[in-house]
Amino acid sequence: MKGNPGRITHSDPLSFLWPVRVYWEDTDAGGVVYHAQYLAFMERARSEWLRALGFDQTLLRERDDRVFVVRAMDLDFRAPARLDDQLSVSVALLECRGASFTLAQRIERGDAVLVEARVRIAAVRASDFRPCPIVDSLLERLRSPMEPS
Repeated sequence: MKGNPGRITHSDPLSFLWPVRVYWEDTDAGGVVYHAQYLAFMERARSEWLRALGFDQTLLRERDDRVFVVRAMDLDFRAPARLDDQLSVSVALLECRGASFTLAQRIERGDAVLVEARVRIAAVRASDFRPCPIVDSLLERLRSPMEPS
């Protein structure tokens, strides 16, 4: 796995890697990862990316009435993952707007790219799911790369 798993990478301060092991529950009857499970792997990596940037989603929901939803996703399935595979799920910021941001995500096994995705995330109020601005502190972090820790 390239970089530091579960940490912001040094080559790009807004990129992130998260390790995933494939378990029986992730696979179909043939031992191949079920296509929808890749979405769960990417969701976990996005959540951990936000945590690594210093933003707790529970606190954003409770204090700021903000949650994030997937607005759009473009997926390219290239090769299957199988039971017991050790995967790397990456997150990289492509674009940031006032109420949304776009990420590139990739799932790899070693040097093999299994899935690539472009994901647009929108900020909404937790109380009514209406679009709203990203909180200023997160927006500032996304717009000005931080130093790796």
